[in-house]
Amino acid sequence: MAGLKEVRIRIASVKSTQQITNAMKMVAASKLRKAQTAIIKLRPYAAKLRDILQNLSATIDNSDENVFSQERNPEKILLVVIASNRGLCGAFNSNIIKMAVSLTATTYRQQFSQNNVSFITIGRKATEYFRKRKFNVIESHDELFDQLTFDNASVHAEKLMKSFAWKEYDRIDLIYNQFKNAAVQRLIVEQYLPIAPAQATALVPVTRVESDYIFEPDKETIVQELIPKTLRIQLFKAVLDSFASEQGARMTAMQKATENAKDILRDLNISYNKARQNAITNAILEIVSGAEALKG
Repeated sequence: MAGLKEVRIRIASVKSTQQITNAMKMVAASKLRKAQTAIIKLRPYAAKLRDILQNLSATIDNSDENVFSQERNPEKILLVVIASNRGLCGAFNSNIIKMAVSLTATTYRQQFSQNNVSFITIGRKATEYFRKRKFNVIESHDELFDQLTFDNASVHAEKLMKSFAWKEYDRIDLIYNQFKNAAVQRLIVEQYLPIAPAQATALVPVTRVESDYIFEPDKETIVQELIPKTLRIQLFKAVLDSFASEQGARMTAMQKATENAKDILRDLNISYNKARQNAITNAILEIVSGAEALKG
């Protein structure tokens, strides 16, 4: 009977876990719907705005007026790592961390060996990892996910722009998960600053893109107004992408956990029924044996 008791305890424990994972899946699904709607609405606007900025900034020859497009020798690097504040979302955080560490070991190995690679972390999981391992984390903004708004993200975008303009860093990269659907996220390493030039194609050469626009009042003024706005939107989009990806990853992980709990419960119920049948059979045998002994 001790075996039956242990199995009953395990069944109760797995049922409790199943209820928790199912509730977490529903919460993540609710957050995902809101985040997915927000990023789907923002993405076309941000992409078009960045395309316009790239095409316009590439035509300005005065580097003093277009400091954010200045290509400098990348001696000092800043990596903005966007993870999450909570776990239980599969490999979401570990993939981001692995990508950031991989960059320091490959692309920026020389700068990292000279202690010229700095980190800004957004998300408690990334902050804990890099601080614990003594990486050069200059700032952490884990609170951004608590109130994820454009105004809050713009404050951090302004700091990044100033640090690049003041030549504290020669290149700033964003590392985040781009939302594709609830089950799929794409790891992205995006050059934030300097602004990457527009890529020419066989159908649309860069030299011809300029004729698509009429400038009013003038090209330089428009670019100077457009650059800060575009960079603020790009950072907000990256954080929003990461938040939607986190909810999708958590929903998928909790759904799998719930299904696994269901499979475990089925096996435990089979084991319980077998143990119960054996116990009943043994009890019947004992009663029959006792009755036969009394007859004798």
